[in-house]
Amino acid sequence: MNGSIQVNNLGKAYKRYPNHRARLLEWLLPFAGPRHQQIHVLRDISFSVEPGQALGIIGVNGAGKSTLLKLITGTAAASTGSVAMQGRVAAMLELGMGFHPDFSGRQNVFMAGQLIGLTVAELAALMPEIEAFAEIGDYIDQPVRVYSSGMQMRLAFAVATAKRPDVLIVDEALSVGDAYFQHKSFERIRAFRAEGTTLLIVSHDKGAIQSVCDRAILLDGGRVSKEGPPEEIMDLYNAMIAEKENQTVRQETTDSGKVQTISGTGEATVADITMLNEQGERAEMLGAAAPVRLRVTVAIQADIANLTLGIRIKDRLGQNIFGTNTHHLGRPIGAVTAGERLTVDFCFALNLGPGSYSVATALHSADTHLVDNYEWRDLALVFNVMNLQLPYFEGCTWLAPELAITRH
Repeated sequence: MNGSIQVNNLGKAYKRYPNHRARLLEWLLPFAGPRHQQIHVLRDISFSVEPGQALGIIGVNGAGKSTLLKLITGTAAASTGSVAMQGRVAAMLELGMGFHPDFSGRQNVFMAGQLIGLTVAELAALMPEIEAFAEIGDYIDQPVRVYSSGMQMRLAFAVATAKRPDVLIVDEALSVGDAYFQHKSFERIRAFRAEGTTLLIVSHDKGAIQSVCDRAILLDGGRVSKEGPPEEIMDLYNAMIAEKENQTVRQETTDSGKVQTISGTGEATVADITMLNEQGERAEMLGAAAPVRLRVTVAIQADIANLTLGIRIKDRLGQNIFGTNTHHLGRPIGAVTAGERLTVDFCFALNLGPGSYSVATALHSADTHLVDNYEWRDLALVFNVMNLQLPYFEGCTWLAPELAITRH
């Protein structure tokens, strides 16, 4: 069966009473009027995930992400709207959800597995694979209460994905795992996607959202703020995080049709950015491993005590390939005054694989834009790389390998 999710005008509100007496009086005297205040957590959420698609949900803490997943999976009741799902659903909403702390991991596998629709016979057959994937060793026969949070997550994920579901829903639970297991988990998720599983995932991991999902939704204040390609939504999300009271966040459509996110106070701005080839000419098409010069011209609009310029190169999926700034390179710009213009050249060999890339720029103080964000500009420049002279290679990076072959 093909899995799908349809969410229509979904909303969730809670009643807030000033005290217990008000709650009792409202129950005893229903015609005397409400004595509570409605607190809306979610309002008018609508979207669909068709069979085989992957949708990412992102938003700051308190935006309503976890509540939305609880409404979709039925662990909480919606105040308005409806949810329709087709296919067998596996969900990981909370760490170790359904596990009993006094039972062993093996016993919990059988209990949790039956909750997601697997039979005892299926679980017995799948147990060796579950043990192998979880990699918790002899702890499988120990009480879950002695497990670390990472071990609980490993076992919970192994059970939830022991048999490919039609719909897989994953909350932030994977974030507690170590880097190795996160990588292993997302490899399984990608394999399920390739086999037709419909995916709904909540994560703050930009790489995960952009590499796995077709679309993304940004939740803000319990509403869908924007829906679109993962790169566009993640850029807007990152800009919102850096936003201060005296900053603005805006999105503009470039000549190529892509949506560019710009945020910051505007005290310093990028006036021009270009990639220069070996001959010093502006170029949009460049050769792999060729020497290039990324030139950024900065216009200073106000006196700044300590200015830093950062660059970030991203691939066509929006995943970070390389990033640095003048602070980390040990070449601080320092103090600048209003009316100045600066030209900063980043010179390097373009050791990238063939494909399309973009450059994001950041003007800020110290080492990060999260303190003083003067301007963050995504898609400030787009360029293409072709392999014109190198031997054939795959991937996004040219490593210039040297071979040593010894016969014995």
